[in-house]
Order: sequence, then C-alpha cells, then structure tokens
Amino acid sequence: MAEKKGKKDAKAPDAPAHGPDFKYIVRIANTDINGEKRLMDGVVTIKGIHYRLSKVIVDDLGVPHDRLMGDLTDQEIERLTSLIDDIPTKFPHWMLNRQRDLETGEDTHAISQDLDIIHKDDINFLRKIKCYKGVRHEQGQKVRGQRSKSNGRTGSTVGVVRKKVVP
Repeated sequence: MAEKKGKKDAKAPDAPAHGPDFKYIVRIANTDINGEKRLMDGVVTIKGIHYRLSKVIVDDLGVPHDRLMGDLTDQEIERLTSLIDDIPTKFPHWMLNRQRDLETGEDTHAISQDLDIIHKDDINFLRKIKCYKGVRHEQGQKVRGQRSKSNGRTGSTVGVVRKKVVP
C-alpha cells in the first residue's frame, strides 16, 4: 500500500503515571479541584482565593508549590482546609475580601458560595436604597461610569443611526 505523504504516526501522548493513592478530584470548600493541577493553581480555583493568598497558604502548608493536588494526603488536605477556614485570623485585614462589613463591622473573608450570596445581598441592598449604582443594576446598564453611548449596546441595535442633514 502506498503511504500518504505528510502524515506521521500520531501516537497518543502517554498519560502521566500516578500512584495508587492519587485523587483525580479533591473537594475543598465546596469546590471540586482537578487533581492533576499544581497545588498553587488548584487553590486559586476556589472562588475568593487569589494567587497571592494561595501562595501564602501553600507556604504555610509546607508543601512544594509544584506538587499536584491529587498527591496530597488526607492529613494535608485537612490541614489545607483548616488554613483556608482560618484566613480572617491569620492574615492582615488588607488581604481580606470583606473589610469593615456594613452589618457587623468585622473584617471577614468570604469564599465559595458564601461570596456569591454576599455579593447578591449587596446588590439587592443598593437596589433597595435606590442609589445610583442600584438603579443602574436594575436597568442592566453599566455601573462604574463606563461609556454607554457607543459601547455595550444590547438588544437589536446594530449600527450607528446618523441624523438627517437638513439642507
């Protein structure tokens, strides 16, 4: 048989060999994390934890940054979970995402689903008091002062409508 030119043998890439205790999904803070991600990147996938905070947490854990999430032992996962729960007490207030809460006045750090709920409650509060940002949220308009005449158009608006020239 004649071989086709230009085609090379495309072998499937070999799957990385993982140990018998490897976890393909790690659940931390109501978030499923891919076990094949590096530790730093895996912690960042938890909503409410950014890269700098992730670096400090992993440093506190005492595990190499490039280790895979699935290679963590159960004790390390429990310790990581406790470190994430203790964020408001261990870190300075400027690293937290909820400083001087309106209701309690405390500095807290919301993660995962709690962050979504708090965000929705804040928007509903702005709507309730009918401030400018709340009204813009209700109308579906841009909230933070961006241009809205020529950008961010919604609906069936396609192009620019020019004014008729009067002779």
